[in-house]
Amino acid sequence: MSQKKLSTRILMSWQLYLCMLPTLVYLFIFHYMPMYGVQIAFRDFMPGLGITGSPWVGLLYFKRFITLPRFWELIANTLALSLQGLLIGFPIPIIFALMLNEVTNIKFKKTIQNLTYIPNFLSIVIVVSMLMLFTSPTIGIFNTVRGLFGAEPVNFMGIPSMFRPLYIWSGIWQGMGFNAIIYIAALSNVDQELLEAATIDGANRLRKIWHINLPTIRPTIVILLIFSMGGIMGVGFEKVYLMQNTLNMEVSEVIATYVYKMGLQGGKYSYAAAIGLFNQVIGIIMLLITNRIAKVISGIAIL
Repeated sequence: MSQKKLSTRILMSWQLYLCMLPTLVYLFIFHYMPMYGVQIAFRDFMPGLGITGSPWVGLLYFKRFITLPRFWELIANTLALSLQGLLIGFPIPIIFALMLNEVTNIKFKKTIQNLTYIPNFLSIVIVVSMLMLFTSPTIGIFNTVRGLFGAEPVNFMGIPSMFRPLYIWSGIWQGMGFNAIIYIAALSNVDQELLEAATIDGANRLRKIWHINLPTIRPTIVILLIFSMGGIMGVGFEKVYLMQNTLNMEVSEVIATYVYKMGLQGGKYSYAAAIGLFNQVIGIIMLLITNRIAKVISGIAIL
């Protein structure tokens, strides 16, 4: 397309571009301008000297992090939470959407939708507080039920092996209904004539779901999987930090919490910025690899 034709199209649709302007301004101010501060990761940042006034140290802090004795522990904990959460949590909204799509009673369907959407609007603090109450050795419902069978109370939040299941399943409970919305919307594009033809041919519900519904939402599933893989290193800081204690630290210390402790609590701004940048680069690499694999296997990609 020539420059003249592009300019003509912009002038003809100037109202649409004007509507885009606030979003572009927002992206520029809050997403592109902060990139100027990325150079902190390559400098020995001192607030009194400013960013450009601080001495340049190159890859010093990256090397320090990679040679850290706890480096592989942080990587393993981050990947374990992310991958387990992805393997367990990613299919559940799909299955839930497919099941809900089969419900014919509209009133019952709307009730289930509302009940599963509500947890998404609870703050992380409330969710973790609920976890602490439910797992409390003294008043928690889990230990109350165990007590009915004569079992001794257990401090679930203090058992390292219980940290990941509690983190993952509470996240699934909180986000399952909301994450299913996009799949429910995609299922509205299912060709009803195909479903009717399958019914006439004697196909049961499972066959119609497998051969018609799933292929219809496959592009949506692949795209969301690609985005999920791109954020594989981005374990939510708030929830992990709130669930941490001295007893489960060996499995709960992830890159995000380590960055917080080094940067804000320890005042090592350049070191924390280097770790954060390292984390983002790994995320981008994972996004590109997943995108490439998805394109080869299914022909669907975002890039």
